[in-house]
Amino acid sequence: MSTAGKSILLVDDDQDIRELLQAYLSRSGFAVCAVANGQGFRQALDEGGHDLVILDVMLPDEDGFSLCRWTRQHPRQSQVPIIMLTASSDEADRVIGLELGADDYLGKPFSPRELQARIKALLRRAGFAYERNGGEVLEFDEWRLDTVSHRLFHRDGEEVILSGADFALLKLFLDRPQQILDRDTIGNATRGREPMPLDRIVDMAVSRLRQRLRDTDKPPRLIRTVRGSGYLLAAHVTSAH
Repeated sequence: MSTAGKSILLVDDDQDIRELLQAYLSRSGFAVCAVANGQGFRQALDEGGHDLVILDVMLPDEDGFSLCRWTRQHPRQSQVPIIMLTASSDEADRVIGLELGADDYLGKPFSPRELQARIKALLRRAGFAYERNGGEVLEFDEWRLDTVSHRLFHRDGEEVILSGADFALLKLFLDRPQQILDRDTIGNATRGREPMPLDRIVDMAVSRLRQRLRDTDKPPRLIRTVRGSGYLLAAHVTSAH
């Protein structure tokens, strides 16, 4: 995949890491905007035009979790892929980041080469989704999904913010309504290179999507669990252009 012209917004308070990644990624063809704190991040994101965000969890003025949440509510860049960086090995931190809408998670210390591989994987997924969707609007149950802007609307007018992983999973279900999707299929669409066990990743991804779709009944009404097999979207899907 060509990286020419792709813009990365990097936020990390460690100057050595910023300089290392800026030099490494620039040599690979990325345009890198590097900032040291949450204030700089907010300003840079408001200016727009970024294709991916690398976001450190521990910052001097504001933690990466709150910045991730704010990004997912941003009017222009809510769908930008986010890779979170952390010095903690605690799985709870990874879970929190993913629940807030991060697309991938990488623990420090890490290899710049591995980070670049994850960047390319996320950009490839985002680019493939854009090319494939071609302006289609999908309607199901009480919802409308614009597959280009990734905007999800309830019939009461509320807009729901979707992360890249949320959108990928929802689109997977909408492409195969009334069909059982096994864990491997769901995991391949949502986990990226996250090191957590597959079952944990899939359960988290489905649970998060159910929350977005207000599918909180017991048992869930829209995304049903098929014991021993996987999950099924129990809705009819229609296309409106």
